Amino acid sequence: MLIRRAALLDGTRTDIRVGERITGMADGLTAEPGETEYDAAGGAVIPGLHDHHIHLRAAAAALHSVRVGPDEVHSRAELAETLAAATVGADGWIRAVGYHDAAAGPLDRHVLDELAPSVPVRIQHRSGAQWILNTAALRRVGLADHPDGRLPSADGSWAATLRSDPGLDELSALLCRYGVTGVTDATPDLAAGDVAALQREMRQRVRCLAPGKRILHDDELDPDELSRWIGDRHAEGFPVAVHCVTAAQLVVTLEALRSSGTHPLDRIEHAAVVPDGSLADLAGRAVTVVTQPNFVAERGDQYLADVAPAEQPELWRVASLLRAGVPVALSTDAPFGDADPWAAMRAAVFRRTPAGHVLGEAECVPASAALQMFLGDPGRPATPRRVEPGAAADLCILSTPPEATLAELDAAAVAATVIGGEVVYQRG
Repeated sequence: MLIRRAALLDGTRTDIRVGERITGMADGLTAEPGETEYDAAGGAVIPGLHDHHIHLRAAAAALHSVRVGPDEVHSRAELAETLAAATVGADGWIRAVGYHDAAAGPLDRHVLDELAPSVPVRIQHRSGAQWILNTAALRRVGLADHPDGRLPSADGSWAATLRSDPGLDELSALLCRYGVTGVTDATPDLAAGDVAALQREMRQRVRCLAPGKRILHDDELDPDELSRWIGDRHAEGFPVAVHCVTAAQLVVTLEALRSSGTHPLDRIEHAAVVPDGSLADLAGRAVTVVTQPNFVAERGDQYLADVAPAEQPELWRVASLLRAGVPVALSTDAPFGDADPWAAMRAAVFRRTPAGHVLGEAECVPASAALQMFLGDPGRPATPRRVEPGAAADLCILSTPPEATLAELDAAAVAATVIGGEVVYQRG
């Protein structure tokens, strides 16, 4: 295929010939006999976006779940109405996501029994760490005597009974519309067959963090045990990706990495809270941080209400990490965050909460930097890919020229998405 009249981010005008890889670039290339042509009409052509931390099966399931977060529900009465109107899935369950106590207060099995229909209902906390099940649901998973119905998401003893393999076609198509050509699945404990299935079902190129993904919990932090685990993974040839959403988790992880040593591809996932004193340690470990400033745009008002003012500058840092020399990449953490990477970029640039407040102004980055942090190599997320001969022909073609693309950072500008030289999405 020959892409005509493309504009690179640096303003260069060029035609681009692609097969599985980019085979030629120059202004005024001549079409070969029978070659398909695509007219970019001066629009920017960039490497396809890569979402460096996403949960594919959960994101696919969330497309058919009812949302019950603070933006959708404002009282127990509204939660009851929302659940009553929800569609019961083919598996007989009502599945709700995005819950936070700010919506309708604390939930347990007894509250859900009063509010929800008599069919099995499970509600996922927006952190992704917990499900709340009503009595009908607890019976379904063999836990009828559970005291409160609050179950950790990572507990395979019950979660295995809910295996409902949602198809990935709809999610993959949505990501194509966003210009996403690759993803890194962050689901822990995937087996080889799970990884192969994800790679088979997604149009995007799929990389997985398992088996080197580790989720930490503040009540189980053990630096020595974590250091041994990291050392074992490194000895097996795997980098690690450690989930750190609190300052304590980050401090313990950095100490464990200091003790065990690092792998060039080690990662810190989220780094939701980074105290000033941890910036130099992060830079010294040369570990890549994959973070999600989109949560400022999605949950920032709740942070302003719940987090002490002195600690708010530590939330979802980006600019200070870059200034300290920490390699940084961005992701959406869908379905716990919005799957639109362009919205995440805007959040990194403006850091506006839903009510319009700016949270962490010192952490704002230029639009060009925000975009670059979604263009990273899957294995080295902080190393941007380029549109150049020999590179994989995974491209995002925009309807806007480079300056307007950076000014707007809007998924509506995605005109076509190309993976391996094949157009997998073209705006009608």
